[in-house]
Amino acid sequence: MSDDTRNRVTVDIYGQPYTIVGAESASHIRQVASMVDEKMREISVKNPSLDTSKLAVLTAVNTIHDYLKIQEQLHQLQLELQKEKD
Repeated sequence: MSDDTRNRVTVDIYGQPYTIVGAESASHIRQVASMVDEKMREISVKNPSLDTSKLAVLTAVNTIHDYLKIQEQLHQLQLELQKEKD
């Protein structure tokens, strides 16, 4: 992929600016950043003593946990659909 098809977007996550470069649309990149910011703020309210690094790791752990749960749900639905086809 050439550099001219990549979007460069500056976003704010937990009060810090980040420039994110990716093939997705600028609106998609902003949405992802907004969701990360929202999750970090949500966790921070529950754990106000966390420094930013620990908060970021906890946010990543929570996000991957959610991702794996959704992946398992998708797998179960695919199995159910396959059973219906058979």
